[in-house]
Amino acid sequence: MKPRIGILSLGCPRNLVDSEIILSRLSGKGYKIVDIDKAQVAVVNTCAFIKEAKQESIDTILELADLKKQGKIQKLIVYGCLSQRYKDALVRELPEVDAFLGRVSPESKITGYSLTPSHYAYLKVCEGCINQCSFCIIPKIKGKLVSLSVASILQKVEEFNKQGLSELNIIGQDITGFGLDRGMHSGLPNLLKKVVRKARRIGWIRLLYLNPERLSDELLKIIRDEEKICKYIDLPVQHISKRILRLMHRGASQDKIFKIIDRARKIIPGVGLRTSIIVGFPGETEKDFKELLKFIKDTKFERLGAFRYSREEGTKAYHLPRQVPESVKSERFNQVMSSQQAVSQEANQRFIGKKLRVLIDEPSGGCYIGRSQFDAPEVDGVVYVHSKSKHKSGDFVNLRVTDTLEYDLVGEVDNEFS
Repeated sequence: MKPRIGILSLGCPRNLVDSEIILSRLSGKGYKIVDIDKAQVAVVNTCAFIKEAKQESIDTILELADLKKQGKIQKLIVYGCLSQRYKDALVRELPEVDAFLGRVSPESKITGYSLTPSHYAYLKVCEGCINQCSFCIIPKIKGKLVSLSVASILQKVEEFNKQGLSELNIIGQDITGFGLDRGMHSGLPNLLKKVVRKARRIGWIRLLYLNPERLSDELLKIIRDEEKICKYIDLPVQHISKRILRLMHRGASQDKIFKIIDRARKIIPGVGLRTSIIVGFPGETEKDFKELLKFIKDTKFERLGAFRYSREEGTKAYHLPRQVPESVKSERFNQVMSSQQAVSQEANQRFIGKKLRVLIDEPSGGCYIGRSQFDAPEVDGVVYVHSKSKHKSGDFVNLRVTDTLEYDLVGEVDNEFS
């Protein structure tokens, strides 16, 4: 009898898709998939993108190794980015682990095992990265850009369509690069047209991780014109100082970033812009940081995530001079988040009294927690939904916004409201 297998998936949604592939393959071979606390074999799919992610991965492995010593699990297998990056060292330091396995092939014909709630899913369309940012280790871990075949992507969309999925999140390290490795022109726009035609019963389609260097007017117009595609653009700019952008080896210049933000808001009225930025990059001066802070205040991104620069061996930025002290990184991070809190409150105010289509995620303490098209799962704000009717996860409701919190909205279901 084959052992029971449980998995812990760490890191980003791309890792979650890899974990689903791993479990689908194991399930297809007859293994029983169970919660980790009932497993005989524990699998950890790790992340090694930044220092905090590596530490979380190591802590999780050590906790499971302790359970193995106690006899509560029989075997421990470590997958993913940490194994890919540090396998030799891990083998020496963690003899309790039975196997270290690296990259997971994204082109999988075996599908059907989901680690997300039943009403939404992630669809990875490419693996690896075409960019060479100086701070990022991903190209060395994941390799060069590899786009999945259009046929395999559409097959998965068909399966999700049969399920009547409420939300499909299309992901990759940089989905604007889709098809470039296959010699495709307008790879992502052409793919999206085909996806939308297949997704008749899918409620929303969300695009995650659009590089500003390749966010074309063609793509912006498809986002605008296709009703199913969320008017939400996840556009990681990382910084705005010309000097820092050059040191980061970012393809999009300061002028390009300003232009694409302006184009996005002109082409898609009411669009929600999300970005991510890095503070404390080597050589970042107070002047550079103030320029970044002003940019954030002036641009008023509806959603923003900030990261402290993580010095990763194997990257070009690792050897740059003038590394910024951790205390300064933390101070700058706090300033950014404080500034964005005010921006977010102001952005949310525009919804007061307005109608909003909201996807119900789950019930919570007498109300429901949902999301608007401007909120990606796990990373953005939520909508607190009050309703006299009963709803289930995956339902869409019409909401009248009655109040705002720092990052969230509050409202009442009003299907007659227009």
